[in-house]
Amino acid sequence: MKKGITLVAAMLALGLAQNALASPKLEDMVGTWKWEGFTIKVQKCEKTGVCAEVISGPKNVGLQMIQSALSSADSSFVGKVAHPQTGDTYNSKISMVNNDTWHIDGCTAANVCASGNFTRIK
Repeated sequence: MKKGITLVAAMLALGLAQNALASPKLEDMVGTWKWEGFTIKVQKCEKTGVCAEVISGPKNVGLQMIQSALSSADSSFVGKVAHPQTGDTYNSKISMVNNDTWHIDGCTAANVCASGNFTRIK
């Protein structure tokens, strides 16, 4: 796998879901996050609950990563998330590790899988 595909998005928090933290809310994702040279800004929005835009990075600046509404599932969120490096859409699970870290796991329809952590910077 390419180095850039070591994550999805993602937001992606993304086993870790069974930690001692209270059940996360979509609003807990609001903020500015870092992942492998990318900066992602997450804000509340009506269409999907939260919107995640790549605001800086080596490519895909302006990419809206959240491609579907995120549904709550077992102290995590599931939905379609675009990978900031490739723009490919992954069926993803996003879990809160702690207040400043989300872990994301996901796979594309072609069974390309990725995972990684997003770290809060603001």
